[in-house]
Formats: sequence, C-alpha cells, structure tokens
Amino acid sequence: MVVTDNGQLAHLDPTYRRFANLPDAERIAWIRADRWIGFDQAGAALARLENLLSYPPRDRMPCLLIYGDTGMGKTKIVRKFERDHPPKFNQVTGVDHRPVVVAQVPSEPIERDLYRELLASMGAPAMAGGTLAREKDVCRSLLRTVGAKMIILDEVNGMLAGTFRQQRIFLNAIRFLANDLRIPLVCAGTDLARQALLTDAQLAERFEAFHLRPWQNDAAFAGLLKSFERILPLREPSDLLSPEARDRIHKLTSGVTARIFRLIETAAEAAIHAGKERLDVHSFGDDLVLPLVSMTETARRRRKRSPQPVSA
Repeated sequence: MVVTDNGQLAHLDPTYRRFANLPDAERIAWIRADRWIGFDQAGAALARLENLLSYPPRDRMPCLLIYGDTGMGKTKIVRKFERDHPPKFNQVTGVDHRPVVVAQVPSEPIERDLYRELLASMGAPAMAGGTLAREKDVCRSLLRTVGAKMIILDEVNGMLAGTFRQQRIFLNAIRFLANDLRIPLVCAGTDLARQALLTDAQLAERFEAFHLRPWQNDAAFAGLLKSFERILPLREPSDLLSPEARDRIHKLTSGVTARIFRLIETAAEAAIHAGKERLDVHSFGDDLVLPLVSMTETARRRRKRSPQPVSA
C-alpha cells in the first residue's frame, strides 16, 4: 500500500516524506546510505575551519587539532568541509583550483609517504624512482599551483606507529609545509594525536585543540534524536524522546556518534522488516544485533551473567 502525504506523514520533514513511499528495499537502502546530519559540536568545528580558511598568510599560521574518541565524527566533519570547498577547474590554466587538500596520514610516519599521500589527494600521478628531495619539491610546487589554502591530515594518531625518530622527522615535515606555504594545518585524530603533537613544543604552541566530546543525555542529545524522527522513512511517528528511549539509546552507545547512528539505523531497518514502521524504547531490545554497541556495556552484561566466585 502506498502511503500518501495527507496527514499520515506529518511526522516527517516535508523534504523526506517521499522516501516513506518507496518500497521496503529502497527505504532500507536509503537508511544505509551515508549522509550528513548536523549537530552543535560539528557546526562549531566547521565554523572554526571556515575561520582558518580565510586567515591571511603570516609567518606563523594558526593550526587546529580536532580530536576525540573513535566514532565521534572527525572524518565526517573533515569530508563535509572538503565537500563544501570542492576543487574548481580553471579553463585558462587547465588546473583544478583546490583550496582544501585532505590526506590521510600513512600507516607508518615516513616522510616520503606523507608527500605521496598529499600528491595522490591532488590527483597527481605516482612518481617512480624519484628522490625524497624531488618528491618534497614536487609536492610543495603542486600545492602552490592548485592554490591550496589549507592542508588537513586525518588519522594523525597513526604517526605513533613509528619510532621516536620517525615521529620527529614526520612532525618536522608537517611543520615545514605549514611554514613554507604559509597556510593553516589541520590535524584530526584521537587523543593519541594530541599527545603526539604535544611532543613537539613548537607545533603544540600553534595548535588550537577542538575536543569532540561524547554526547550527554541532555537537550542537545534529544535534538539529535528528534532529527532522526523527522528524516527516517518510517510510516508511523516514532518516540525516541521519551526518557526511557533516550536513556536506553545513550546507555547502549556511550554517547559515541557513530554508535548512535548505527544503532538507530539498525533498529529502523528492523522496524521496516517487521512492519512496525516506528521506533520506540522496545525497538532497542537485547535481541537486536548491534555491531557498534558499547563494549563496556557488553562486558557489563557478561559479568552480570557470570557466576560469582564463592569465598571460602
């Protein structure tokens, strides 16, 4: 049966009501698709990035570290900012003007690999047989050619996989790029990234730290859940804002953004399969398969089930 808009889908944002009319398989595919849902912390981080992008060149450019637990949305924020500032092809010069260059820190902090990641992110072909100095010069030259105004390095905590000497060389390399190009450097990673940057006093002095904190069960969290109620293509109004539902979702996810998203998406799929067409506290029972549910919660349940040792 096709659901119409005449009051039955008033619980959904008008922009998203048409998705509730899709067949079940298409609705599930829509739920699984990657999308941006804005929230306060993400908005503040994006605003800070915008401020840095417009910063005039100077000898000591300000830098930013966005850090938080795994799953707090660092990479999504970086990719959102990159999408907001896409490359533009210049027909006169034949070059993509690329204001924001995003690269992932290599799995091992090797200076040559850093330049190769940056070159790859700008669409440059791989260099074969070049010296380190040559790759460094080509990377600097291309960053100037594309008009880079900001370099963003994701997963900076990966540099800790290397030796202390490798870490020092790597940190010197990124400091050199920021100094040489006179553009802001943004790093994203876990708290280990913050610790790594603190080992370089000159870099640490330039970096402002932006901490993505886990969600608390407060008004902001309720606002996030309300956003899900308004966009998920379910044909009946959900109830994620009851104290019981909010507490259940928060407890299962420990307030980690990626876990919250995955939990609600999984429950929404189950609601479609079961024909329930809504979410409430009962949608998050123990029988739901939750790949990203807090491991601490899982461990707590196991301890509760395990027989306690009897003291002699």
